[in-house]
Amino acid sequence: MKHSHPSKSWPVHGWVGLGLILLSWAANWSMTGLRTHLFFFPLWLGYCLTVDAMVFKRKGTSMLARNRKGYWMLFCISIPAWWLFEIINWRTQNWFYDGRQFFSDFQFFLLSSISFSTVMPAVFGTAELVGASKWLKKIPHGPSIPINRKTLIFLFFTGCLMLALLLFWPLYFFAFVWLSVYFILEPLNHWWGKPSLLKYLGYGDWRPVFALCTGCLICGFFWEMWNFYSYPKWIYQVPFVDFLHIFEMPLLGFLGYFPFSLELFALYYFVTGVLMRGRPNGLLQIFENN
Repeated sequence: MKHSHPSKSWPVHGWVGLGLILLSWAANWSMTGLRTHLFFFPLWLGYCLTVDAMVFKRKGTSMLARNRKGYWMLFCISIPAWWLFEIINWRTQNWFYDGRQFFSDFQFFLLSSISFSTVMPAVFGTAELVGASKWLKKIPHGPSIPINRKTLIFLFFTGCLMLALLLFWPLYFFAFVWLSVYFILEPLNHWWGKPSLLKYLGYGDWRPVFALCTGCLICGFFWEMWNFYSYPKWIYQVPFVDFLHIFEMPLLGFLGYFPFSLELFALYYFVTGVLMRGRPNGLLQIFENN
């Protein structure tokens, strides 16, 4: 990858993002009654644009600057990606939406889909910002994972087993929702020649994984914080670990953001690999040395 020089100017979309955050955050927390369905999307759109601007300021490039069409397409891909987890949650019932009762099924689907569209842009943008940090670049290589046919088959069938256990015994295996999708899709992406994290783990470079996990945890903090005084809002009911809450989330529940970031990465390349027939669009550059 050819590195760009950091930009001295703050891009226009960064100012738009900051404005959206300030206005939407204030309105969402200060108004009474139903309001989150009006301000959740502009709040998180503001977050996505602001983070993208921070990346551009640091690196001289960003997802929006590299591929404007691909960036907005990311919002579209994010919708079915998160609905996949909502469908699994129909079985696990680990979270529900307080205020859902005020909307028809169609209204809820439409408003939820608009809100879900910000998940991937937020996580990948934050991960790229983390990936450009000095501390991440200094992390030495760690243990390597041998990437061969046996490893790929093992990962794939382990993912299938996780999904089966999750669906049949959700009370005990609910946590596999944040692992099974990655274990299933990542070997497929690698087999089909699509970008995968396994390429880096094969020679012990864990920095892209750390960037994704850290970026998603940062997003998780903002998701939970902004949700706390919102209405409608999501509320958790997680077996065995429902204690020591930070906002609505049990403390141990934040660990789920780590594998969730990997699942989003695998989902993105699985979907774009099908839609673009394997042609990379250069949108994601989670770690600078990718």
